[in-house]
Amino acid sequence: MDVTQPMPLLGGLSPATFMRRHWQKKPLVVRQAWPGVQPPIGRAELFDLAGAEGVESRLLTAFDGGWKLRHGPLARRALPAVKRPNWTLLVQGLDLQWQPAHQMLQPFRFVPEARLDDLMISYATDGGGVGPHIDSYDVFLLQVHGQRRWRIGPVTDRSLVPGLPVRILANFQPTEEHLLEPGDMLYLPPLWGHDGVAVGECMTCSVGFRAATATTLAQELLHQIADDLEPPEPDATGRAAEAIYRDAAQAATATPGRLPASLRQFAQAAMQRALRDPKALDRALGVLMTEPKPQVWFEAGTPLPAGAGVVLDRRSRMAYDDRHVFINGEAFVAAGRDARLMRALADQRHLAAAEVARLSDGARALLDDWADAGWVLADA
Repeated sequence: MDVTQPMPLLGGLSPATFMRRHWQKKPLVVRQAWPGVQPPIGRAELFDLAGAEGVESRLLTAFDGGWKLRHGPLARRALPAVKRPNWTLLVQGLDLQWQPAHQMLQPFRFVPEARLDDLMISYATDGGGVGPHIDSYDVFLLQVHGQRRWRIGPVTDRSLVPGLPVRILANFQPTEEHLLEPGDMLYLPPLWGHDGVAVGECMTCSVGFRAATATTLAQELLHQIADDLEPPEPDATGRAAEAIYRDAAQAATATPGRLPASLRQFAQAAMQRALRDPKALDRALGVLMTEPKPQVWFEAGTPLPAGAGVVLDRRSRMAYDDRHVFINGEAFVAAGRDARLMRALADQRHLAAAEVARLSDGARALLDDWADAGWVLADA
């Protein structure tokens, strides 16, 4: 993707200009961002998918002024009649389950893959919505069927209506209102208040992005770094190659319950050594950012035929840094031509047959392993 070229999706802005002017800064309404757009899934198929195991689905109703939330799987008989107003069905991760939804994400890949979360679809009957709220992440809201009226505005008071199963702002004061038709799109930065209400039956696709807190990211990285730690190999004499805690200078103590200061110093030095290695952090970050979601699993694949190209399975997450290639929570060291080709696979999500043929024997064997695991597929 040439990020300097204007895109209808962004109202004639280039991705570079959009990221500079709007990303995490201010909303953008784009009329006919996606002319002729069609829902990535039909209503009947969506209702069936909401009842499947391993699919994140929620039913939110606002009947008689009372909000109720129910989590899936949701059998078809659990859903209200489509002619009844004021209810919403939300299906998360549609891109993992449905190829047309996965394809719909591709034009948004001017944002780093590590930030892209998923495509959620919201089906609503007349008056349906989730109430005024804020999200901690960026979101593109693409209208794919029917109409939805959006009220948006900055939020100074984040207090919530108490006692509800959903987080609804108690004192939302919108500053703008927009009626979105099929093909229209609204971009919202994090923490920007919004309230979307269906005007008749409608479907809206939400392209959301991951936004970990500093504490959460540190916790997950520390766990990953700890999992990767291995003691160094003994030397030629069989002697341990790393320090062992010793306290030859420890005096007799009358307070045996107190932790020794020397033990604390030893532990601190061990932690600092573990965190000092930049390659350990790089590895942990790449593994963490490509880890599949808990509900994702892969079925065994088929061998790659000779002379074929490859394409990533829609559920596969792939990334790279200067030293590593990461796929689905695993890290591999890569250099030279193999690294360039694997990076192209991560960026483009496919490699042509001629590119696959240029891989070394070792890299090709690795690609075969990924095909056996169902992570990559043959692409004629």
